Amino acid sequence: MRIAPEWTASSDSPGVPVPELDGGLPVLLLRTDRNLLHHGTLGAIRSLGRAGVEVHAVLEGRASPAAHSRRLRRRHPWGPSPYREPEALAEHLRMVAARIGRRALLIPLDDAGAIFTAEHAKALEECYLLPRQDPAAPRRVADKSLLLEQCDRYDIACPESLVPETPAEVDEAAAALGLPLVAKWSRPWLLPRGLRSTEVIRSTAEARRLFARSLGDEDDGFAAGPLILQRLVPSGGGDWFFHGHFDENYVCLFGGTGIKHLSHPPGAGPTVRGEWVLNPELEQLACKVVNILGCRGTVDLDFRLDPRTGTYHLLDFNPRLGAQFRLFCDERGIDLVRAVHLERSGRAVPAPLPRYGRTFLVEHHFLRHALSRRGERAGAFRRVRKAGERAWLAADDPVPFLVMGRRSLIRAVRRTT
Repeated sequence: MRIAPEWTASSDSPGVPVPELDGGLPVLLLRTDRNLLHHGTLGAIRSLGRAGVEVHAVLEGRASPAAHSRRLRRRHPWGPSPYREPEALAEHLRMVAARIGRRALLIPLDDAGAIFTAEHAKALEECYLLPRQDPAAPRRVADKSLLLEQCDRYDIACPESLVPETPAEVDEAAAALGLPLVAKWSRPWLLPRGLRSTEVIRSTAEARRLFARSLGDEDDGFAAGPLILQRLVPSGGGDWFFHGHFDENYVCLFGGTGIKHLSHPPGAGPTVRGEWVLNPELEQLACKVVNILGCRGTVDLDFRLDPRTGTYHLLDFNPRLGAQFRLFCDERGIDLVRAVHLERSGRAVPAPLPRYGRTFLVEHHFLRHALSRRGERAGAFRRVRKAGERAWLAADDPVPFLVMGRRSLIRAVRRTT
């Protein structure tokens, strides 16, 4: 049963009422993939903390910039692997719940965490308020092989794909799909260090080398396979994404569509610079896909528009909060993580008041890109300064930006030497 919302003024748009979040419901942010520069974690900490919510997070340690946010109530130690030691992770999270002292809302921030949370909900529900979810749904959409099977079954447009089983089939796939092509690992959360989840392959020799990794043992990357080879859809129509939060009846309570102006790596990676764009056709398609595939809660879908046919091809389906979710912060100051908190605390989620044209920028990736391209250097810092939402820099919470800068510098020196 929904409770009538309480209203306060919005700091983003004075005079616009904003629903007040339940300050008595703390949040634990769960991330299981080691990534010190995961800006989505910091975005969630800041958004909820600014709204008066007690925020806890499972983080790698003090080296994580997010650990230094003044909006974080407490950092909790890194836990066991969700796919190698799921029972141990469940016990670890129960101990974290004891430290928090009361039942908290658990929000996973990566695919492995979303899969674990759904499949072990019964072991966690006494300590945590969990997203409403079909236990099998997150794995069904996050595993790219299973996603392809469902796209074929339900006639959801996606790039033509082949899954080679021998080196000879790699050659055949490259000839059939054409070069360059896209290579993806089915279960990227199981990848060893040094391999990207998605790459653009420009030669048959590259495809063969990548396929050879799938023939190793589990510790060498086989667990992340099989390797999927996809036809490269021309980029002229743009790379698009949809973020939304769906209730138990698959109704989208809050969402938006955006376009990537820059990604890292270019054409095959997460958003570096994005913009909130009105696209009713894509929003309708995304909601249809979510309903067909039966995934509730928070989702992040990637599409590429084929300029030749006008078809949106589904590239990726992430059953959790996307790292660039702060792009979709509306006139009331509501974003996806706040919508999740409102819905799970029994409060009404108001219809979004979109801020089309709002931009989002990930500073360290953008500056690295700009500094490598002489023609873009002059406007790089101006674009960072004028971005509608920056992943790291915030006047009311400056320390994470400084720690991020130090980590980025260390990485740059290591790459150089």
